[in-house]
Amino acid sequence: MVTVKIPDAAIELLLDRHPVGRLATLGANGKIFQVPIVFVRYEGLLWSPVDGKPKSGGELARVRNVRMNPDMSLLLDAYESDWSKLWWLRIEAKASILQQEPGTDTQVAAVIHALRCKYPQYQDVPVLREPPTLIAIRPTRVLSWCADPRAMLEQSPCSSATSPGSVPIGSPD
Repeated sequence: MVTVKIPDAAIELLLDRHPVGRLATLGANGKIFQVPIVFVRYEGLLWSPVDGKPKSGGELARVRNVRMNPDMSLLLDAYESDWSKLWWLRIEAKASILQQEPGTDTQVAAVIHALRCKYPQYQDVPVLREPPTLIAIRPTRVLSWCADPRAMLEQSPCSSATSPGSVPIGSPD
């Protein structure tokens, strides 16, 4: 099986369109904490809201962990029973917590708008709960892999960004 790095144009599309990522942070006890998140890309950062879906209460572990240690990673991936269609994208990053009312900051307002555009579910669920909290994710390193360049050609959203001649050959990290 050929191993392939996902082309930059396909990575851009994945960051814009992929619906969910797995956020990994480190807890105070040094243990890894991982949770699925929604996110949007805006002005070079990835943003994830602490939204109005039901939560356990209090400050979320992901927020506490980022406050203690900004190092984190975000994994996007696709699994298929046909292993030639497997791919993953790992973003190593520094994260920060932004707690600001959307009406007081144009960047926050734009991020909220982008989240509503990407996720129609926010028509019925508040994008932010109290206190309004966003996780800002600044990528420092992007690693990727797909099992076969043809897999990236077949998978939306990558199909418009790749062609067999443009796929660089690489190996998983």
